[in-house]
Amino acid sequence: MTRVRWSVAMRDALYGPGGFYRVHAPAGHFATSSQHPVFAAAIDVLIGRIDAALGHPDPLMVVDVGAGSGELLSALTERDRTGRLAPIAVDVRPRPAGLDARIAWADTVPEEVTGLVLACELLDVVPCDLAERDAAGTYRYQHVDPESGATGPGEAVDRADARWLERWWPLSEPGRVAAIGAPRDAAWTGLTGRLRRGAAVAIDYGHTRDTRPPDAWVAAFADGREVAPIPDGSRDLTVHVAMDSLGAEPPLRQREALLALGVDGRRPDRALAERDPLTYLRALGAASSTATLLDPAGLGGHLWTWRTVGVDGSALGLR
Repeated sequence: MTRVRWSVAMRDALYGPGGFYRVHAPAGHFATSSQHPVFAAAIDVLIGRIDAALGHPDPLMVVDVGAGSGELLSALTERDRTGRLAPIAVDVRPRPAGLDARIAWADTVPEEVTGLVLACELLDVVPCDLAERDAAGTYRYQHVDPESGATGPGEAVDRADARWLERWWPLSEPGRVAAIGAPRDAAWTGLTGRLRRGAAVAIDYGHTRDTRPPDAWVAAFADGREVAPIPDGSRDLTVHVAMDSLGAEPPLRQREALLALGVDGRRPDRALAERDPLTYLRALGAASSTATLLDPAGLGGHLWTWRTVGVDGSALGLR
């Protein structure tokens, strides 16, 4: 089969007819922060802070972009005590059966949002191109065979992509590979452009200029394990995000963000096991979940960045 640019291969494999995200629920293939009750509790605290900064609007919209099966919004809806929460799940999949009727389901973000727009592990699956530097110093798009995953250099990158690379991810050595983050920048701009008042928060695996890896790489996951990055539609494909190119607040590690939202990673006192075994087991489970979310080698390695409109960013309490 003819090789194509990674942006084309990712688009078709993830979002084309029969694409991975049109068929599969992420929870069945890889772990996300959204699956953890402790994460939902932290986001609930964040929503409370945004609500107060906005003066308690009615409705208070919470838009989860790339909602999967709606796990996070389901947990947040159960926690709602205001009666004003308007949860909206945005995803390319059909509405899951049995989802709480209070949660709206859509395939696009509303034109105007007052509240929170959340993009959790979204930008790393926005299709993008990879570029290689050849021996002559020219940046060339990397092409990939959708059936085998074999890659090779293609045509020279266009001027806009060359400018992005020179600004954000210049390659100094032949053979090095970078991910062109312009489509992620555009996706983020599109999300924040829908924000009338409130905050937009992006949470993703990523890097900044100081932590940029020597080479970009495509990772793939299926059935709970990492697999070869073949863009055939049978597996998730992800490329880490250049978070500093988004033009938002300087990124913050998930560990620091969750601690700022009141997450407590301490294990329960063993004496509680004797007094109240059931409460102890629940607390132990929460501590285990928290450890996963804070682990810098795993989900704790996520980066958070955000933009606020109509409210002071300090109201989020993340710094």
